[in-house]
Parts: sequence; structure tokens; C-alpha cells
Amino acid sequence: MNAKQSVFTLINTQNGNLAFKLLYFEDNGHFDHLQRNNYYSMIWVTEGRGTIMADFSTYDFEPNALFAFSPYQPFMFSSHENLKGVAIYFHPDFFCIHKHHKEVACSGVLFNNIYQPPLTIMDEVSVNTFNLMIDQIKTEMQNPALAQHELLVSYLKILLITGSRLKTQQHAKAGEAVAGNKEPFILQNLKDAIETHYRTKHSAGDYANVLNISAKALAKITKTHFNKTLTALIAERIIIEAKRELYLTNKSVKEIAYELGYTDEFYFSRFFKTNADVSPQLYRETVGFGRGVGV
Repeated sequence: MNAKQSVFTLINTQNGNLAFKLLYFEDNGHFDHLQRNNYYSMIWVTEGRGTIMADFSTYDFEPNALFAFSPYQPFMFSSHENLKGVAIYFHPDFFCIHKHHKEVACSGVLFNNIYQPPLTIMDEVSVNTFNLMIDQIKTEMQNPALAQHELLVSYLKILLITGSRLKTQQHAKAGEAVAGNKEPFILQNLKDAIETHYRTKHSAGDYANVLNISAKALAKITKTHFNKTLTALIAERIIIEAKRELYLTNKSVKEIAYELGYTDEFYFSRFFKTNADVSPQLYRETVGFGRGVGV
């Protein structure tokens, strides 16, 4: 480590898990291999460009890109340049996004957004806010005092809200840019259809029928705009809901599977592990209700 400290970490004393971490990085060494963290990750690349592999898709990025990844979401950076920036990690035990959704409104925007790339382009105002909050976080972690957790959560909320607002604005502008195109209208109908029917309709053909479009045409449109297959989009929406239930409730895996339209618990468990890279049981034990998280 350099003379200037670059890592600040809080550990959950009850179970030894990482609770909160602030990391300043000056190369690609932290992210050049596949990551599957059991905590949330926010990574702000201030200098450098390259590509990011997230889930099964790849995206290009430039300086001042903000990335947000949910627990167990696989990602990896690839770059021929030194990447510089700041990463903030926090475990759901430290701050539960689902529990505080109404306050921060980042679930489905920064995190768990199956329709948009996991990156946001930072503007000048957001850069200033992030720099200020990150400096406050560093100061607090260097000199911990009374109510440290509450203060760190307050700073974290400001970062999450700032990033969510910015991504929402950028998504709206992207929609305006293609307002005259027929395909985005179909895609909006597709998103609405998945949101309405994901518990009962699990196949690409189901949604082609709902939208009265050929499966081949819908697959092409989906791949072009989302860089993902329709099957992957449907699966990701189901997995998000399954994670929510595993995290926030004590329902059995069998109950959750049934509510999501799967009569075979073991088939659902295999489906979950294929798409989340971890079994439902392990996800709950390491992230959710099984850790005694208060909801």
C-alpha cells in the first residue's frame, strides 16, 4: 500500500463479514478477474476506459463512469489502461436497499435493472457531490465516533440517490432520442408484459404471443436494444423477485418457487443457481433472512 491509505474497511463483528468498505484504486488489478461478491458494489472509474462484462453482456465505458452491482451479480473489467477511481462496497446487513427502497429508490434503477447497462455517466454536479460524500466517509472511517453506522448510512444514501437521479435522467434522454422509432414502443410493451406476467409466463414464445409479434422479430429487437436474449430478460426478472423473497422473508424455497410459477422446487433451484451463480439456500444463508437480517 502507498503511504496514503487507500483502503478503509468495517467488519461485522457478529459474523466476520465485510460490512462497509471504501477503496481507492489506481490500476485494474482489483477487477480484472470475475467478481461475484456477496455485497453491493459501486465503482466509480474517474480515469481510464475499457469494457465491462456484466452478467452475460459486454459494454464499453469511458472516464467518469459509475457502475452498480447487486450481490452475486458477476462482473469483470477489461482495459489496456490503468483504471483509477473509487469503489464503495456494502453488505445488505449494513444497509438493506429493499428495506429502504422508498427512501433511496435505487433498486430497479442503479441496481437490479435488467433493461439498462449497469453504468451511469457522471456529470459535473454529481462528481462534486460524490467527491464531497466520499471525503466525509473517509474522514468518518479514519476517526470513528458515536453513531458511526448512522452517519455512514446517511452519506451512502446521498450517493445512491444522486446516482439514481442521474441514471433516471439519462434514461429519459435516451428514450426521447428514439421517440419516433417503432421498436422502443414495442420494448416498452415488452417490459410492461414481463412485469405483469413473469410469475406465470416464462418462455419467449409466451411474450411474442402477448405482443402479437413473431418470436424471431421480438428476439432480434430485444438483442439489439438490450444486448440480451428475451429468455435472459425474463429469467433476470424472476431472479430479482426470488432474491427479494429470499432476502426479506422466511418463506421456504418451495413456497417461493410456487409463487413464481414453478411446481418443481428442484427445477427452480437449478434455474436459480444457473442464473444467480449460487443456490437459493446459499444466497439466503450469506445475504438474506437466514443471517437474521431485520426487516
